[in-house]
Amino acid sequence: MNQAEAAREAMAEWLADEHELGKLPAQIELTDEFDLHDLHYYVFRYQPESANTDWLLGVAGGYEKDELEHCGHVFSEMEVYNPETAVDQAIQLVEQVRAYYMKEAEEQTEGNGPFAGFVLLSEAAWDPQKLAADLRRDWQIEAADLPKDSSEPLVFEVEGMTAAISLMPAPIPDQEAERNAETNYLWPQAVEMTKQHQAHLLVAVLDQEQTAIEKASLFTKLCASCCRQAAALGVYTSGTVFQPEMYLEVAMMMNDDELPLLDWIYFGLYRSEKGMCAYTYGMQMFGKLEMEVLDSAASPQELRDFLYAIAGYVLDQDVTLNDGETIGFSAEEKLPITCAEGRSLDQKMLQIGYQPA
Repeated sequence: MNQAEAAREAMAEWLADEHELGKLPAQIELTDEFDLHDLHYYVFRYQPESANTDWLLGVAGGYEKDELEHCGHVFSEMEVYNPETAVDQAIQLVEQVRAYYMKEAEEQTEGNGPFAGFVLLSEAAWDPQKLAADLRRDWQIEAADLPKDSSEPLVFEVEGMTAAISLMPAPIPDQEAERNAETNYLWPQAVEMTKQHQAHLLVAVLDQEQTAIEKASLFTKLCASCCRQAAALGVYTSGTVFQPEMYLEVAMMMNDDELPLLDWIYFGLYRSEKGMCAYTYGMQMFGKLEMEVLDSAASPQELRDFLYAIAGYVLDQDVTLNDGETIGFSAEEKLPITCAEGRSLDQKMLQIGYQPA
């Protein structure tokens, strides 16, 4: 088997997955190939059903030299195949998949990151000049070397950190953003608005030297100013999709030296048979264990406010809570802390015993 045949087989297997076509395509043909990021890719057209259906576009790769194992960039958006634009479309698909996997890889790192996320767009368009002006006005950040073409990334340095913003002219793969938008109970239109996104900006802060708070602050400033783009629909980060206006409003708290906690941490709420439960999602980016309160008689608002206060204290004072300790907001209040397998998330969590007075 040669490399092209291996790519064809990989493409067919990907399409046959139950989450894609669910079966092998009726026909599949290799139409072109290209090199990108020192890897080789193959462009395919395929028909899902029969000779009477449209040909659709797919791409498989990347391959190193004569290797038969690809790096995982096998994908199709089920778009109609156009021979004049097929290679350009395939390149966009590869860049989209690369960005997705880079974000996934970063999320395996505990502490000091990752600080990467997406600003969802209603169309594949953005204005780097406007963003630079907004960064200057909002945060006194100077973005140098603006791209001449909006398809090119904006990369610049800020206080020893590298800020990168790139246009991805396609939706987030596999309806991931839509699924996570369901968790935003503060924005009833979250799913509806997220479904409208046709492209996204990948926003990232790259550095290993600065503190997590410093990187998170810059990341939030970048995303907040991106929210002023005409096509901005939402900010997908911290396991949910934020309303642009709310994200921007919370971010502006940094101008008063306050932490934009609601942009950093998602506070989940749900009801068990024994009471209300709440948990954090996002503390791990700062090297802290996520927290949860289980089976409390507190109201949802009271429980959320309690966890908000604890999370703010931990991040602002860089406190590490440990198993067997207690915490409280008065000399008399001593709430037990237990480190155990989480009920809210599949990981070790700090469980805080909280009941209303």
